[in-house]
Amino acid sequence: MSAFTEPAARAFNDLVEINKTATKGYQEAAEGVNDPKLRSELSKLSQQRAQFASELEQKARQWGVDTRHEGTVEGALTDAAAALHRGWINVKSAVTGHNDSAILGECETGDATALQAYETALRSSELPVEARTVIQKQHGDILSAKNWVTQQKGRVS
Repeated sequence: MSAFTEPAARAFNDLVEINKTATKGYQEAAEGVNDPKLRSELSKLSQQRAQFASELEQKARQWGVDTRHEGTVEGALTDAAAALHRGWINVKSAVTGHNDSAILGECETGDATALQAYETALRSSELPVEARTVIQKQHGDILSAKNWVTQQKGRVS
């Protein structure tokens, strides 16, 4: 098993935080949409992201990475952007009267941000193979979810 370098551990921690944020964001989105089918699917995506965070945390513990540490500059910036994103879901919901298309647009933006973080982690040459496999799988699932959200956004008014 490869050892984690500090930059690789930081990237891994950021992915955990991004998934925790996405869990909350998707749940808020589910609560804000009018369509019951969309609500159900967005709740499933919230659960998926909670599972991703849990899986990453479990793997991190196996590899000796402490995901409870906060305070990296990158992590603080990610947290601030994520909080802002959640706020936009709430603001758009209130302003647009729970406009499903606007809420889906915010989910799409959140997934695009998550994908960028995953791609940054995957570009790291310091990422152990074991971690890369998990991250690649989750990246593919997030990309599928983003594509689904984009498709749904085009279908609702």
